[in-house]
Amino acid sequence: MSEWNGDKVKASVSAEEWQTRVDLAACYRAVAMMGWDDLVFTHITAKIPGEGHHFLINPYGFMFEEITASSLVKIDLAGNKLDDNPHPINPAGFVIHSAIHTARDDAKCVLHTHSLNGVAVSAQKGGVLPISQQSIFVLANLAYHSYEGVALMDDEKPRLVADLGAKNFFMLRNHGLLTVAPTIPDAFQLMYIFEAACTIQVRAQAGGELIPIPQAIIDNAAAQSRQVTRGQGGQLSWPGVLRRLQRRFPGFDS
Repeated sequence: MSEWNGDKVKASVSAEEWQTRVDLAACYRAVAMMGWDDLVFTHITAKIPGEGHHFLINPYGFMFEEITASSLVKIDLAGNKLDDNPHPINPAGFVIHSAIHTARDDAKCVLHTHSLNGVAVSAQKGGVLPISQQSIFVLANLAYHSYEGVALMDDEKPRLVADLGAKNFFMLRNHGLLTVAPTIPDAFQLMYIFEAACTIQVRAQAGGELIPIPQAIIDNAAAQSRQVTRGQGGQLSWPGVLRRLQRRFPGFDS
């Protein structure tokens, strides 16, 4: 694995881009730390502030715990690299993420996983079931997209966008999970809840009869979530995530 010179990259980009790079690299490593990664596959992308439709994506072939701020690849919505990074990007990741970034102005970060529990629930006809506190927050803001094979074709983009709509939790049937958020910490926080809901569901299904949560409680879940997080979303937990990363996977900010 070749490494970028972090100081050289930092000196060549804006302060806003560098901070986005640091947060995105941290998010990749946090996904690895939580066990949601899939070797070098799946993707997290983030828009670069003040640069229109330019965003950052992982260099294809890097393990998530290896990604640094300086190794991220800067691309446009046509998939063109905008820096001299020698590493390729995953074309399947580009199709999904570019579609969402184009359609949603609030989609500053898009996080996609192929976790075992997430894929397991995505393969269930009933999808996410209302059986846990975590699930009610997901169900209050969840969309589904049917599987069309590996996401390589541009003609899938309109269907992806139409199915997602204005939702922030997106279950890709037979494929995995995806979250959309205005910040990187928010996207990570949403994925934490999404993954927890799926893990609890798979474990609960191995036991006895399930107890469903009434729809009236689900309808009030969004307001309850804002109250619990004091309206800060992922910003409340993100500093702790960074502290844990500095202990377990240091070096993301280089």
